[in-house]
Amino acid sequence: MKALISTYNKDGIMELAAFLHETGWEILSTDGTARYLKEHNVPVTDVSQVTGFPECLNGRVKTLHPAIHAALLARRDDPAHIETLTKRGFSPIDLVCVNLYPFFEKIQDELSLDETVEFIDIGGPALVRSAAKNFKDVLALTDPADYAEVIAGLKAGAVSFETRKRLAGKALALTSAYDAAISHFLLEEEYPLYYPISIKKAQHLRYGENSHQSASLYFHTDKGGAIASMTQLHGKELSYNNIRDLDIAWKAACSFGLGREKPFYRDDMERLLPDTPRLPRVCCVAVKHNTPCGISLGDTLAEAYEKTYICDPVSIFGGIVACNVNIDTETAKKLNELFLEIVVAPDFDEEALIILKQKKNIRIMKAPLAPRQKQEYLSVDGGILVQSTDQRLMETWNIVTKIKPEERDIRDMIFGMQAVAYVKSNAILIVKNLAAVGMSAGETNRIWAAEMALSRSVRVIETVYARRQDCGDPARVLVSDAYFPFPDVVEAAAAAGIKAIVQPGGSVKDALSIEAADNFGIAMVFTGTRHFKH
Repeated sequence: MKALISTYNKDGIMELAAFLHETGWEILSTDGTARYLKEHNVPVTDVSQVTGFPECLNGRVKTLHPAIHAALLARRDDPAHIETLTKRGFSPIDLVCVNLYPFFEKIQDELSLDETVEFIDIGGPALVRSAAKNFKDVLALTDPADYAEVIAGLKAGAVSFETRKRLAGKALALTSAYDAAISHFLLEEEYPLYYPISIKKAQHLRYGENSHQSASLYFHTDKGGAIASMTQLHGKELSYNNIRDLDIAWKAACSFGLGREKPFYRDDMERLLPDTPRLPRVCCVAVKHNTPCGISLGDTLAEAYEKTYICDPVSIFGGIVACNVNIDTETAKKLNELFLEIVVAPDFDEEALIILKQKKNIRIMKAPLAPRQKQEYLSVDGGILVQSTDQRLMETWNIVTKIKPEERDIRDMIFGMQAVAYVKSNAILIVKNLAAVGMSAGETNRIWAAEMALSRSVRVIETVYARRQDCGDPARVLVSDAYFPFPDVVEAAAAAGIKAIVQPGGSVKDALSIEAADNFGIAMVFTGTRHFKH
């Protein structure tokens, strides 16, 4: 029996090699692995002795030779194949143990193109594919986690057909992901003919969206995403729904900036409204059922959290809170007054972490990176939809009414347009002092969304804000994620005391909404940019 071992990752390789040697296998190997095994007293035949051809091109060519691939691909039940091997002086190879150059890891480093290309493995995937194709006769090993199972099978007399088939499938899944990562690195097309996705299983989840559904979490192999970079500091294992909600909460919070990173909406503000004062950078978001139930900005986190809580003191219970700045002690004490599933922030003050950990089951997530996705995917039956992420706040700032919005309203309008991009459509936000005091998500028509958001804002202001000094005034700003098909939303807004509306515009009946706004003395702005979120 003959095995070929060529590994970059040496984990577990000595146990496998020692077993094979002790049970009479001849071990072939390439230069680096051969030296490693010899240093550990395992006899090795160098591949170049089999091929009669030394490694060349600085190691680019090692195993790419008929003496190797014929020995792997020859079917043992085909006399013609065996006769060909004999005539050529080749002998069968019965096991391949290969893992690949660390391209997944190296694309995360700041290497030049030429340096990165050198980590594209050619011989390794070729060996894996040859072994996997002939899995009935050749064992294809690519994962150290499988070594023990193969050793146990060989000790028992044979590795089963089912195991061989599974290992071959696993090996080809690796080469598929490997090739996808390489092609994604090299391609400059936004939507190529064959879309490469390279992902690796991070963990199996207890269940999916419902308890009767199975689920697992996968990360892109470049590990460049925000969720993949998070560290869980406390609490139970994350569920499928937790991760979905965590994703939208963190994206919404970080859309207003993380640390020193400039929020992407600043580009549009500087282009269209250069004289408008910058918004506060501290954001707090509460999410329930994959849509924000509260979102606000403040000069301090304590202020932002209080405003977010007031947005919807009921729905925040059992939800997720995301903050784009470190959690301090004052805010931690407030958070600890509620039952929350998850709290996520860039970091936590020492005392704040102690306070939050007093609750056994709360998940505490440390998130060092802002979301960086340029594209997002949605599964449909038989395929996936791929689109660019929504990173444009507004195309224009077109005041379409006779009355212009006041500066205080412009700040709320800008904040609202950014916030509404993370709320399920049809979405309407009612904004007061950089907080979404009225929010409606997922309604099937716009007037219902407006009526729901307005009624919620009135309830919040009457029951909460009115108890606070100088805070009982009605909300002044209505924000819509899409245009108004009829003037009924403007009419409802006027009845509730709204003074400024911001919406994309673009309806064939825009003139009716503009006329209604003029009649009611409401300022209205068209942005030219819709923010549907299905």
